[in-house]
Amino acid sequence: MIEWLQGELKHSPEILLFLSLAIGFWIGKFQFGKFQLGGVAGSLLAAVVLSLIGVPVDNGVKAILFALFIYAVGFESGPQFFKSLGPKPLKEILLAVFMAVCGLITVLVMAKVFQLDKGLAAGLAAGGMTQSAIIGTAGDAISRLDLPAAEIQRLQANVAIGYAVTYIFGSLGAIIICVNILPKFMGREIHDDALKAQAEQLKGAFQLAPSQELAMPEIVGRIYKIQQASGQTLAELESKVPITIERLKRNGELIDATPETTLQTDDVILVVGRRAGIVSIADNIGPELESSQGMEMVMDTTDVVLRNSKYLNRTLGDIKANTPDYLKHGIYVLSIKRGNEVQTLDDNTVLHQGDVVTVYGTKNDLDRLVKEAGRAIPQSLKTDWVFHGAGLVVGLLIGLVVVRISDIPLTLGAGGGALLSGLLFGWLHSRNQVNGNMPLAASQLLRDLGLAGFVAAVGLQSGLQAIQTIKQSGLSLFLIGVVVTVVPLIFSMLFARYVLRYDNVAVMAGALAGARSANPAFGGVLDKAGNSIPTVPFAITYALANVFLTLLGPFIVGLA
Repeated sequence: MIEWLQGELKHSPEILLFLSLAIGFWIGKFQFGKFQLGGVAGSLLAAVVLSLIGVPVDNGVKAILFALFIYAVGFESGPQFFKSLGPKPLKEILLAVFMAVCGLITVLVMAKVFQLDKGLAAGLAAGGMTQSAIIGTAGDAISRLDLPAAEIQRLQANVAIGYAVTYIFGSLGAIIICVNILPKFMGREIHDDALKAQAEQLKGAFQLAPSQELAMPEIVGRIYKIQQASGQTLAELESKVPITIERLKRNGELIDATPETTLQTDDVILVVGRRAGIVSIADNIGPELESSQGMEMVMDTTDVVLRNSKYLNRTLGDIKANTPDYLKHGIYVLSIKRGNEVQTLDDNTVLHQGDVVTVYGTKNDLDRLVKEAGRAIPQSLKTDWVFHGAGLVVGLLIGLVVVRISDIPLTLGAGGGALLSGLLFGWLHSRNQVNGNMPLAASQLLRDLGLAGFVAAVGLQSGLQAIQTIKQSGLSLFLIGVVVTVVPLIFSMLFARYVLRYDNVAVMAGALAGARSANPAFGGVLDKAGNSIPTVPFAITYALANVFLTLLGPFIVGLA
């Protein structure tokens, strides 16, 4: 039966990949008290079990899935990442260094206590700390030892054995600590702190999910029957507060309204404006109507990239006061963003080229504004794959670059290159949002499928070998790997809290996952956060960890 199943699945190994995802996300839904495994960790466990079938998954599949995940993450966080550069990342640098040193000491102590050779010690570091590059640097260092060729081959083989046994828990343990234990240690949830940090970034503005809307919207429309305002012109009524009269019905017929049109008793008008303005003037117009046939109107919201030099380096108050009425009629500014950072919306806010102004009004009014001020950002469900395809190519090319430090090869790899490129292209998109569109749903799909598919591929590749090695060597090597995984993370968590003074759980979880180059753990953190807050600290510590942890290979070989 197994032979038949292997023969069939070898023609379509992707079946096991998607089966791992289906089972893993199903398992991940179950909650035990406050502990929930999650879809990523569930996919890893399901893949380990399915690896017993013995059907391999191509390395290229794993590389593509992870590149898609990490590029999408970087793209979303690029603007904030580049803004954070400077003296601020000092905490992330210290955390990454501490994690690497703590990992080195833990491995050396375990190697001494359990009398492990250099190969197994290096393999424990590579798997327990999920840094595959250690296999290469340790193997190269072993090849330079003054030992017989057979002994060198044995030690190099032990590197792979140690890696295979410990890698699975290296991934799973990091998820458990970063996603489940850290919030309990801090006494707060990742999601709550992520929302708190996002609110600070947005300076009090709301960021709603696609299915959400404010119970009390800022801009409202109301229908009134003219009584008190009879005899006033539209211009006179509109000049009292920031409102616009969008439709006028007289004797049951819609009529063309101009600023000079005089209102008559029993006219019906549709008034649009900021809620506070309409509330303040309602008693001066007449009774409000629930509805009136023909007064329905569709309003639009558009993001406009400011380009016209006439409006640059001027305050919002100056522009409102000195812009002709026909240009600003019916236009309501909802927000101003600069590099994805929300600006304070008051009369003292200075506008700069490239600012993205979100405006509300009728289509005709918005078209007039766009023509005058700049260019509208297209609202499309399509992803700009010209832009993002180029971004992924650049990232993968960066991953091919190898820098040698005293014969030790250092490289970001495909994942690090895709992350760096995603950050860069995300920043470029924030500077010119006309190009590089990626809808939120598309980004979410890349992140979910990319990460869960990546860890499932890891489980399908390494699970069988790890299980077989544990059978041969007993559980001792696996349990030593558990120590190598857990101890550096716990000590680094304490160091981050009490020495570096991390206070926000979401930020700390991202930094901790990156310092351990724990990609699956970061995916779990990101899923709990519900926004991109953990990404910036992760990006910094992840890039550093790729260097620091890779350097552990030669140190372990030399000292173990």
